[in-house]
Amino acid sequence: MEYVYAALILHSAGKEINEESVEKVLSAAGIEVDKARVKALVKALEGVDIEKAISTAVAVPTAAAPQAEAKEEEKKEEKKEEKKKEEEKKVSEEEAAAGLSALFG
Repeated sequence: MEYVYAALILHSAGKEINEESVEKVLSAAGIEVDKARVKALVKALEGVDIEKAISTAVAVPTAAAPQAEAKEEEKKEEKKEEKKKEEEKKVSEEEAAAGLSALFG
């Protein structure tokens, strides 16, 4: 994925996307460069209108779904905790009543 990002960075900067420039971006990011992958990426991007590809790409809200799921999980956990507290409260009230009845017989 970082190879594609490197190409997008170069495109955004208005630089030529070639093997040397992609390798420089990856190296600057501290990524160990696989020259075969770089070569394949550059070859695959030959003749591709990146602006057009970006504008026609379908945006998928991948980050929104996990956030919604996380909120639902939090709500479930809160409900479970509330139920436990209510049960503990009931138990302690029952214990107190039982203790009092033992005193008065």
